[in-house]
Amino acid sequence: MDHSVPVMLIATTDPASRRILGDELRRRYGADYEVVTCADYAHGRAVLEGLRRWKRQVALILGCYGPDDHGGLEFLRRAYGFHPAAKRGVVVIWGDFASAPIVFRAIAQGYAELMIIRPERSRDEEFHGAITDALDDWHLAQGVGFEAVRLIGEMGDERTHTLRDSLSRNHIPVGFYPAGSETAERTLESVGLRDPVLPVMVLQFTASPIVLENPSDLEIAQAMGVTRPPPADKIFDVVVVGAGPSGLATAVYAASEGLSTMVVEGEAVGGQAGTSSLIRNYPGFSRGVSGAHLAYRSFHQAWTLGTDFLFMRTVEGLGVDRGLYAVSISDGSVVRCRAVVVATGVDYRRLGIPQLENLVGRGVFYGATVSEAPSMAGKHVCVVGGGNSAGQAVLHLAKYAKKVTLLVRGPTLSVSMSEYLIAQLEATRNVSIRYSTALVGARDQDGFLSAVRVAASGAADGTPGEEIEAGGLFVLIGSVPRTSWLPGTIQCDPAGFLRTGASREAGDAASIRPGRQPLALETSMPGVFAIGDVRSGSIKRVATAVGDGATVVSMLHAYLAENPLPAPPPASGETAAPEELPGDGRIN
Repeated sequence: MDHSVPVMLIATTDPASRRILGDELRRRYGADYEVVTCADYAHGRAVLEGLRRWKRQVALILGCYGPDDHGGLEFLRRAYGFHPAAKRGVVVIWGDFASAPIVFRAIAQGYAELMIIRPERSRDEEFHGAITDALDDWHLAQGVGFEAVRLIGEMGDERTHTLRDSLSRNHIPVGFYPAGSETAERTLESVGLRDPVLPVMVLQFTASPIVLENPSDLEIAQAMGVTRPPPADKIFDVVVVGAGPSGLATAVYAASEGLSTMVVEGEAVGGQAGTSSLIRNYPGFSRGVSGAHLAYRSFHQAWTLGTDFLFMRTVEGLGVDRGLYAVSISDGSVVRCRAVVVATGVDYRRLGIPQLENLVGRGVFYGATVSEAPSMAGKHVCVVGGGNSAGQAVLHLAKYAKKVTLLVRGPTLSVSMSEYLIAQLEATRNVSIRYSTALVGARDQDGFLSAVRVAASGAADGTPGEEIEAGGLFVLIGSVPRTSWLPGTIQCDPAGFLRTGASREAGDAASIRPGRQPLALETSMPGVFAIGDVRSGSIKRVATAVGDGATVVSMLHAYLAENPLPAPPPASGETAAPEELPGDGRIN
C-alpha cells in the first residue's frame, strides 16, 4: 500500500454497520483512500496509534452509536489524541431517535465534528454528501494536492505570510517552500532566477509559468487575469466595497434582481468570517461549514449571476461625477456608479506592544489561523480574544498544536461567545482558558516568538507578569471599522462605525434631502449604504450580516427609482474630473 494514500477508518462492534459502511466507502473512495475497518474499539485505537507512528495521514474516522453499539462516542473522543486533524463522524441508524440527545450533546462537547446517518439503500447520496463535505474540509486544511501557485520566501517574512494567507483564503491552491529548501532551489533554477528578490511567486497554471519577484497586490491581480477594471464608460447601478458575508449577499441579491453590480475586495472573499475553521450555528448547515467554503460558494453564486469583481485592489476615495458616485481604486482606475454599499467590515485591534508588533509574521499573527495552523504542530500556542472567532481559532489550532491557551481579559466568556463553542473548548483536552488575563510582553529567540508575558487584567503598568511558552500567538480582539477612505462628512459613532437610518443625528450637514427620511441602512450621504460589521449597532454574526446584504437591495431599488440615471453629456463636451469629497485617507 502506498503510504502517501490517506486513510479512512471505521470502528464498530455492530457487524451490519461495519459491513455497510465498509462496502460504501470502498466502492466510492477506494481508488483514492485506504479504507480500514476494525471489529472493536480497542483494535481501532491500536490501528490509529500505528498509523500515527508510521506518519500516515488519516482523513476520516467513523465510530457508531446505537442500540447495538454504545462505544463509538468515547472512541471518537480518544481518537482525537492520535490524529487531531482527521475529521471525526458518529454514524447513527435512521429511526433511533432515542440516541439523538446523547449524540448531539457529544458533538457539542467536541467528541466528533459531524453526525452521519447510516446508508439504508444503494446510492445514498445524503450519506455521501456528508462524507465528501468532510473530506473537502480536510483537504482544504491540509493544503495538499494541486499547486496553482508556488511561493518561495523566508519563513519569518511578514509579506510572505500575508501572501500565503491571502492566496489560501481566496481558494488559490498554493505550495509554500522556504528559501534555501531543495524544492525552492530547484524551482528557482527551473525559471532561471539567481539571487531573486523574495518572495517569489511562480504561476504554474498559465501556458508558460509567470514569475513574479516580490510582487505588489496589483501585479499579482494583473498576472492572475481573473478580474480586470471595467470600461471607463461603464456605469454600475451599485458598487459594493468589501466581499465579506454582507457584501457577497448584496452581490447575490442585487445581481439576481437585475442590478449591475461591482464588488471591490482588497484581501480575500469572506472577510473575518472567511478565516473561521468551522461555523456550527449558521442556519441550513447542520454539520457546520467552514467560513472559507461558505464565502467561496457565495462568491461563485454572485459571479455566475453576473456580478463583476475586482480583487486585490482597495478603494482609496469616493467622489462625485455629474450626479454619479466615482469610486477611486488603488490601480488608478475610477468606477462610476449610482449607489455605493459599504461592507468593508472591521480589522482586529492591534495590541500596540512593541515587542509583539516586531514579531508579526514570525510567530505573532492577527487572524490567519487557517493558513498558519499546520505550522504550529507540536508547539504551545496562545490565542487572545473572547468572541466566536477566537473560540473557533482555538479549536482549529488544537488539532495541530501540543497545547492552546486562550487568554481572556474578562471574567467569563458567556457574554461574548456562543455556548456551543464554550462547551467544546472546555471538553478539548489540550485547551486551557485563562480568565482575567492581559498580555503585557513577549520574548523571542533567533527572531521568532518563544514566550509571552501575561498579568492579571487591570494590573498596574510595569507589572513583570508571568511567562508562558508560546511558539505562536494569534490575536483576535476588538473591532476597528474600515472607514478611513470615506468622506469625513459621513456620520460615524464615537468608535468610528457608520451611522445609518434613524441612528443618524438630526441636523447633520450631510443630511438626506429635505422631505425624505433616510432609509434604514442609508448613511448620512444619500445613496451610500452601510451593512454588516462596519455599521453602527450591528450584531456581529454571519447570519445578520447576510440579512443586511439581502435587506439593503430592496432599499437600493427604492433609491434608484427615486434617482434615475442622469442624462449623458453632449458628445462635444469636455470630460470633467470627479469632484473629490473630503476624506481621511486610504482604506485600512
